[in-house]
Amino acid sequence: MTTTISQARERALAETAAAVRAHGKTLVALSHSLHAEPETAMREHKSAAKIAAVAEDAGFTVTRGVAGLPTAFVATRGTGELVVALCAEYDALPGIGHACGHNVNGAASVGAALGLAAVVDVLGITVKLIGTPAEEDIGGKALLLEAGVFDDVAAAFMAHAAPEDSVGASSLAIGAWDVTYRGKPAHAALAPWEGINALDAITLARTAVGLLRQQLPPGALIHDVVLEAGHAVNVIPDIARARYELRARTTEDLAHVRRKVRACLEAAALATGAELRLTSHGADFADLRQDDFLTEAYTRAARLLGRDPVDRRGEVMASTDMGNVSHILPALHPTIGYDTGGALHHTTPFARYGDSPGADRAVLDAAIALAQVGVELATDTEQRRRCLGLLADRHRATPAAPVT
Repeated sequence: MTTTISQARERALAETAAAVRAHGKTLVALSHSLHAEPETAMREHKSAAKIAAVAEDAGFTVTRGVAGLPTAFVATRGTGELVVALCAEYDALPGIGHACGHNVNGAASVGAALGLAAVVDVLGITVKLIGTPAEEDIGGKALLLEAGVFDDVAAAFMAHAAPEDSVGASSLAIGAWDVTYRGKPAHAALAPWEGINALDAITLARTAVGLLRQQLPPGALIHDVVLEAGHAVNVIPDIARARYELRARTTEDLAHVRRKVRACLEAAALATGAELRLTSHGADFADLRQDDFLTEAYTRAARLLGRDPVDRRGEVMASTDMGNVSHILPALHPTIGYDTGGALHHTTPFARYGDSPGADRAVLDAAIALAQVGVELATDTEQRRRCLGLLADRHRATPAAPVT
C-alpha cells in the first residue's frame, strides 16, 4: 500500500509540474499584462478579469464579485472533499505600480491552480483559486474570510515575490485608522482666538505619538501621513485629516498599541478643543502563522527546482492579510526570489524588475512548488486527516457564514 501511495504521489508531482510548464507562456503573459496595467486596491477590474478568464479557459467554474467585492472572484475545479485554496493577489501601489510584485504572486497562484487541476480526480481534491483584492489597503482576504469564502477550505497557499527565496517567516499584525479633527475657522490675524485649530490637534497628536514610541512593545511600529491640514495660510484650519497605521508582533500587542495611540489622539482633541473622529480603515491584519508541514513540503519542492530557500522561522517580515487566514486554517506564504538589483519592496526600482526573466522564472517555479505542496498534502494520509479534522472542528465551533 505504501508503495502504491508513493508511486501515485510521484506521478502526480510529475503531472502537476508538466501542466504548469504546458501553461508557461500563458502564465508569463498574464504576469506581464498585470505588470503593464497596474490597478490599485478595489479598482483591479481588468486584473481580476484577466485572471478569471485564464481560469475559465482552463475549465474552472468562476464566480465573480464574491462577498460583495466587485474585484474578488472564486474559481473551482474538482469535487474532492479536501479543498485546497490558492490565493491570487493582483493589486498595485498608487503611483509606483507593482512595487510589491503582486503580478508575480497572482500569476504564480493561477499556475499552481492549473497544475493541481490536472490531478484533482486522482487526488480526490477540489482546487479553489481565490482572487483576493486590496492586500495593500483594506485587506481583501480578511473580508473574504469574514464572508465565508474560506469556510470549506482545508489549507491555503500563495507565494510572494521578493529579492530572495525564503520560508517560514511571520509578519506583523497591522491596523489602520482614518483620523479627522474638526475645529472652527477664523481669520488668522483679526481674530485667531475665535478659532479652533485642527492643525494644532494634528501637531499635538504627532508629538504625543512620537513620545509614546519609547514605551511601545518590541516590534511595534506607528506610521502616519497627514492628508489635509488647512488650505489658506491666513485662515485658522478647521479640518485636518491623517491616516495612522499601527503594527505589532501579535494581535494582542496590536490591541495594546491601539489603546495607547488612541489616548494620544484623544488628548490632542482635548487640548485644542477640536472634535476627533476615528474610522477604521479596512480590516486589521493578523500576524502570519505558517504551517510547518506545508513549509517543509514547499522547501523540498523548491530545492528540486534548483532553489534553496532561507529558513526565516522566528523572523518577522512586513504585514499581510494572509495572516488572518493563517489564524483559521493551515497556511503557506513563502517568498519566491529573483534579482531586483538590490531594490526592496514598495519602491519604484523593485517594480521595474517585475517583468524580468528572473521574475518570469519565479512565476513558474512558485507555481510548480505550490502545486506540489498540494500533492504532498493530498497524498499524506496523516496530514490530510489533520487538515480535514481541523476543518471539521471549525465547522463545529462556528456555523458557516453565508457567501454572497
